[in-house]
Amino acid sequence: MTIRPALPTDVPVILELIHDLAIYEKEPEAVKTTEAMLQATLFAEAPKVFAHVAEDSSGVQGFALWFLNFSTWEGVHGIYLEDLYVRPTARGGGHGKALLQHLAQIAVQQGYARVEWSVLDWNTPSINFYRSLGAEPMEEWTTFRLTGAALQKVGES
Repeated sequence: MTIRPALPTDVPVILELIHDLAIYEKEPEAVKTTEAMLQATLFAEAPKVFAHVAEDSSGVQGFALWFLNFSTWEGVHGIYLEDLYVRPTARGGGHGKALLQHLAQIAVQQGYARVEWSVLDWNTPSINFYRSLGAEPMEEWTTFRLTGAALQKVGES
């Protein structure tokens, strides 16, 4: 297995995996992303979003899509993992762990303070996996999101 930065030729399979993730998360109609959008975002002149893939002899088996965030308390960047997904047929083969280890290595090498992400409350297999790596839930925090009509209203005021 190899963990490597995504290439432009990986965009179709990354989008396929994004759709698979949406199905797994019970929101198959929620994905609006297109190949063109991913190409433009991941391979811009100065990209703000990055992707790595886990590849074995059968091809790309998973991906991690991430971007930098910033901690005002730590005074340094961190990595926010937007999506981590491994094909069901490849789970248990170390692909997810290798992707997270790679992001942790980037964080350590760059002097970033953390790698963080969100997980659905009902996703017990993933929660158990993350805990096995030493990750801890942020029990006292609640995620908020401003989107759709509410975003428009606030943005226009």
